[in-house]
Amino acid sequence: MLRTVLFGISLISGLAAIPPDVEAHEGHRAEGPPVRSAYAFPIAKPGTYRLPPIKRAAGGEVLDESGRAHELARLLSGRATVLAFIYTRCGDVCPAATLDMSRLQDLASDDREASRRMQLVTMSFDSEHDTPEVMRAHASQWRSGHRNAPLWLFLTSPGSRALAPMLEAYNQPVQRKADQTSPGGPLHHVFRAFLIDKAGLIRNIYSLDFFDPELVLNDVRTILMEK
Repeated sequence: MLRTVLFGISLISGLAAIPPDVEAHEGHRAEGPPVRSAYAFPIAKPGTYRLPPIKRAAGGEVLDESGRAHELARLLSGRATVLAFIYTRCGDVCPAATLDMSRLQDLASDDREASRRMQLVTMSFDSEHDTPEVMRAHASQWRSGHRNAPLWLFLTSPGSRALAPMLEAYNQPVQRKADQTSPGGPLHHVFRAFLIDKAGLIRNIYSLDFFDPELVLNDVRTILMEK
């Protein structure tokens, strides 16, 4: 299966040594007593460190897998959200990132309290190709059937006019490649994922290097513990 093959690739890439003084995530350094782990650096326990708000998560018109229109900001409120931008024709970082999202989903399924208070959101920036039907088919490859799995939304946009301001607000650059037949896909982009609290505030921003499911779930639990 696709998830199994990609897991092997992700595991190999994740074995690189990380210096102990590296910042855990973009713009934040974990603080607090570390817990024992198999990582090359100590991981703080959930709730022993803070993830200060960065800015408000942007909204915009999006379409769900059934083609229904929604306001993104409304979908991002009420739960802790992990939002990742991808496109389905991507042949390099997007499959690895979506595999990490699926592993995060599986880990959260074992924590019923966290699972019911969080959600995953995969947002395509290739509305020309990634129609609601394509996103529905993509979701079927990744979404878990576990009864305790967190909600996972797969969204696209109705077109470039609605998409452009969202990409700008999230600082998500996307450019067309000169070679549209490139095996890596027709678009240049940098992977970015966002941790958003139930009030709609961005609390962390992840590159692919730091988008580790266990660390992300640690962050989710941390913001869920806040009063």
